[in-house]
Amino acid sequence: MDGYFAGRLHHQLRDQVRDFAEKEIRPRIPVMEASRAVHHELSRLVARQGWLGATIGKEHGGMGMGHLAKTIIIEELSRVSGAMGAMVQASQLGVAKIVHFGSAEQKKTWLPSIAAGDCLPTIAVTEPESGGHVLGMSATAVRDGDDYVLNGRKVFVGNSHIGDLHGVVVRTAPGSRGLTAFLVESGRPGLSIGEQQPTMGLHGFSFGELHFDNCRVPAPYRLGEEGDGLAVAYSSSVLYGRANLTAVSLGIHQAILEETTRFCSDRQRYGKPLHELPSIKLKLGTLQSRLMTSRLAAYHAVHLLDEGLPCDAELMNAKLVNVESAIDSARNAMEIHAAAGLFTDRPIERYLRDALHMFAPAGTSDVQLLRLAEVALGTAKGQWSQRLSDVVRLEAAV
Repeated sequence: MDGYFAGRLHHQLRDQVRDFAEKEIRPRIPVMEASRAVHHELSRLVARQGWLGATIGKEHGGMGMGHLAKTIIIEELSRVSGAMGAMVQASQLGVAKIVHFGSAEQKKTWLPSIAAGDCLPTIAVTEPESGGHVLGMSATAVRDGDDYVLNGRKVFVGNSHIGDLHGVVVRTAPGSRGLTAFLVESGRPGLSIGEQQPTMGLHGFSFGELHFDNCRVPAPYRLGEEGDGLAVAYSSSVLYGRANLTAVSLGIHQAILEETTRFCSDRQRYGKPLHELPSIKLKLGTLQSRLMTSRLAAYHAVHLLDEGLPCDAELMNAKLVNVESAIDSARNAMEIHAAAGLFTDRPIERYLRDALHMFAPAGTSDVQLLRLAEVALGTAKGQWSQRLSDVVRLEAAV
């Protein structure tokens, strides 16, 4: 795609999403904050805009615009509501598993529905006892004739209470090649959803538990082959999860800067705007610098991803830089607001709470640093970005 044309499309997309977020999402924030529960109606409304199809090819009804477009969508939604940005980013994890590992029939069945906003997909990997240690999972699937029987429990599943199609990774055999992924419809007998628990932030979004009790899933609902589950989990986390959480953090960071500069212009000290104080101006400069650096890291990483180039390290670094910077800027913004920031009539305390939710998913900052150390030492084990971009290019050639 011509660079100028692509850039114009990206600017148009940003304007479209920002206009929608201001008109449709911002007025609903007080209700979401008060209820602290998933907002079903708004989630469906966002999905029906077609934005879940950013990385779905046009042949399946998607936008076919790639990861940079996806980042812009999530960023602009998160600038107004971290919860709705999180809803879209979690749905995109569900997209990844079908795009990269789905059969032709699975893609034909599910991708058009997802792109149209009629189906919200999820990914369910984490378990209570294993956390980020994917190979430590204990949920199982046992073949029984034409079905698999699933048993176990998954936690921290994004969109758990509104998801229509869950991508579930469970154990079918011992070892690293013993994990397998399945598509499980939300209404399937034997699958139940845990009660939504109140959380610190992201009010309007849900990330809860799925319980499987002799849940029978037809064999054609298996994603890939038996033993592909680890690849499904890691690729979704590395290629989509880190990029998506980066985008949510970036949108929140932008909101922090805008709200803080507005506050500093409106609030008077010694007969002048607050931002005339040198100490405040230094803090605003720090916020601006962090945001610019964070955006560069985010866009650079997903640009490489769109180009099909190896970029695991860039995606790790983008998540690390964006999450840590957004949290640091939220703290600095609270310092500038002082006591005024403690009241809920201003959104700055919401931005701080929402930013902290980005720390753990797809690997904490310590995990990203450990992996980046392996890159520095030359001991990193392959690149998921290269493996899966090769698959996509091969399919496109066919």
